Amino acid sequence: MSSALDMINELEDIGANPSRSTLKEMKVTGKKAIGCFPIYTPDEIVYAAGLLPIGMWGGQTIGKLSSHYLQSFCCSTMKANTEQALMGKYDFLSAVIIPTFCDTLKCIAENWKISSPQLNIIPMVYPQNRKIKVGKEFMREEFIRVKKALEKVTGEEITEKALEESVEIYDDYRKTMQEFVELVQHYPTMLNAESRHLIIKASYFMDKKIYTTKMKELIKAIKELPEEKSRKKKIIITGLISEPTELLEIFTDNDMFIVADDLAHESRQFRTIAPKKGDALNRMVERIALQDGCAFLHDEAKSRGQMLIDMRNKYKADAVVVCQLKFCDPEEFDYPIIKKELEAAKIPTLYVEIEQQMDSLEQLRTRIQSFAEMLA
Repeated sequence: MSSALDMINELEDIGANPSRSTLKEMKVTGKKAIGCFPIYTPDEIVYAAGLLPIGMWGGQTIGKLSSHYLQSFCCSTMKANTEQALMGKYDFLSAVIIPTFCDTLKCIAENWKISSPQLNIIPMVYPQNRKIKVGKEFMREEFIRVKKALEKVTGEEITEKALEESVEIYDDYRKTMQEFVELVQHYPTMLNAESRHLIIKASYFMDKKIYTTKMKELIKAIKELPEEKSRKKKIIITGLISEPTELLEIFTDNDMFIVADDLAHESRQFRTIAPKKGDALNRMVERIALQDGCAFLHDEAKSRGQMLIDMRNKYKADAVVVCQLKFCDPEEFDYPIIKKELEAAKIPTLYVEIEQQMDSLEQLRTRIQSFAEMLA
């Protein structure tokens, strides 16, 4: 037991302390760091360049500096990133990759060139029609452009061999994480909502090869323990992100645990595996083409609602919780569609609007507690 708990505590600490964890990892690996904005930056190219991809998913930073460059109706994740950039907290980064999935990201990609000229900004665009031939060709060209920008950072060519090795490392990571999230359902107390979240979050601040090795050790250690018997309510959580962590603690306090997730910050990162088809960049293109059920990627079939229904049936979940990040337009556009489908399937659903810098969670606590009592 102590071995598994020690590993869990270590990963939780890394996930809970992004800045400290990043600087420590840079020191350990000797790698320069590249900031990677949400949600699907080509981390494999960064890794192949001998650099350390670092996830930039906001935080609980509160300030007024970002208001000079972003409108009041921009999401809290982007406000936090901009605030920290203006405070100089990202000055150690050798570059920042910003995919322009939404209007706010498009603004940041340009505004940061003025507001934070010390940062090397690498904007990139994903094609919405990513499944058709021309869309895939465009995506590959964007990957090549990012590759050339990173080669300027290091002064060295990123070889095909390095790219192939990187894609394999990331696929190993994704397969390992798929195994981990499947394991969670059998250990609802040890891997409660906040613990599960922080363990997954730790991956954004670690070398993926090192992180994957630690996760394989953790999975092995957990499997050696007897499965937990629990009467806690199983929930599936969907949205962009499920922070602040105090929100997750409310679920735990009300005997609810996350049996599976559809979060851009979590399982969407490792939902698909690169097919063994073509060279490294082509495999990366095909992996994104396979990604469905995400509000940030065009999905003509609008498959997200059915995916949630299928997940509910697979895990025998008691309910679905929609974590709506305030002012996240792509997620807001999806909600009416999935709400209608979940209601038709008679699946209890809770909608909670969140911000990363919430002053008080008492209203959410009351709503979640009432929802838990309804499920009892």
